[in-house]
Amino acid sequence: MAAANSSDPSIPSTPPLPAPAPPLSSSKENVTPIGSKLAELNESRSELLVRIQGLKQDLQSWRLKLDTQVKVYRDELSELKKSLSTEVDQLRSEFQELRTTLQQQQEDVTTSLRNLGLQDVSGEKKEAQDTEESNVSTEVGEAKEAES
Repeated sequence: MAAANSSDPSIPSTPPLPAPAPPLSSSKENVTPIGSKLAELNESRSELLVRIQGLKQDLQSWRLKLDTQVKVYRDELSELKKSLSTEVDQLRSEFQELRTTLQQQQEDVTTSLRNLGLQDVSGEKKEAQDTEESNVSTEVGEAKEAES
């Protein structure tokens, strides 16, 4: 049947055999450099892993310090905000008291000025009335004397 396969043109022929493997002596020569390369790579890998571990620890430490610092700043800002709010409320209260005091003083001054103005006016009126009364009395008295 094998002969039939080679004579039948419809069936492809078998592919050629691969080239023979290199002799064992040359592969032993290549093994030594590969072994040393593997040892170097393993050593380099170990160094890199140690460096990566150190960097991870540095990063965790940095994050912890940063988180702590952010918390401290937030606490300080919160205290400052409370303090500022308290001071603003106190200032508002003091300004309101000042406004009320000033309004009261303005009302008192206005009232005092009115009272002084009325007293002056009433005093002037009283003096004018007294003067008129004395003039009238004098005129009446002079008229009586003239009639006599």
